[in-house]
Amino acid sequence: MGESTVTPLEGRDQALPDPVTAPPRQRRLDRLRSPRRPRLWFEILLIAVSYWTYSLVRNAVPEQRSEALRNTDWIWRAEHGLGIAVEESVNHAVNSVTWLIVGMNYYYATLHFIVTLAVLVWLYRCHPGRYAATRLVLFATTAVALVGYYLYPLAPPRLMPGGDFLDTVMIHQTWGSMASGDLKHMSNQYAAMPSMHIGWSLWCGLTVCALARLPWVRVLGLLYPAATLVVIVATANHFWLDAVGGLLCLAFGFAVARVWYGAWPYALPRRVPSGRQGRPLLPTRT
Repeated sequence: MGESTVTPLEGRDQALPDPVTAPPRQRRLDRLRSPRRPRLWFEILLIAVSYWTYSLVRNAVPEQRSEALRNTDWIWRAEHGLGIAVEESVNHAVNSVTWLIVGMNYYYATLHFIVTLAVLVWLYRCHPGRYAATRLVLFATTAVALVGYYLYPLAPPRLMPGGDFLDTVMIHQTWGSMASGDLKHMSNQYAAMPSMHIGWSLWCGLTVCALARLPWVRVLGLLYPAATLVVIVATANHFWLDAVGGLLCLAFGFAVARVWYGAWPYALPRRVPSGRQGRPLLPTRT
């Protein structure tokens, strides 16, 4: 009936705000929300400052021992009520295999930083259009975790009075935790909820699973947070419910990125064409 037709893509492009006619404030907001090529020097500085700030704030939260131990008792009783209080059995079973628990101690101490940084580098090199949004998820997740440390101090299982948990770092004399041995005074003992080992590892796993092309790499991405869950429990550094707290923080991070960019981070364009730095890009998968 009509004499002209408009393709869906053309219709969507026409719906985008015109960078010339849009109000200045809207244009600035659009530029901030638009995926753009990350700058290496800025990202290195941002990550370094952010991690330093996170460590500083986390360790500056008052160590409220009495409240932390009360919360630990409540968590342990709640898990018994739910029928999931098996952390003590896992802790003792894994500790009986020396090579395994020693490996887990080093895993706990190092991989949450190494793997997270490696995924950020991979995103920077291979998915620059999705880098900023996915990085925002990580930063928002970490920021809300700091609020959790302040509002809900919690002792790890190995510090629970009356419990039979084993501090595997102390037993095997390994370098495996900033909260054990001589290093314990450099780290907040009562910042176990939420578990950022889970928050960060799940961020890594979902990112790799969503964006990697090789099936076996995707499988490894999903195995990483699963292995991390076993490690944090076996080393008596966290309860199962601490992991749930980390999952909720990650969900918050994804929600922040979704609201800001108007699309899920993984649905944004993989690369940013040089001629479209100032306009919002259509979500796509490439």
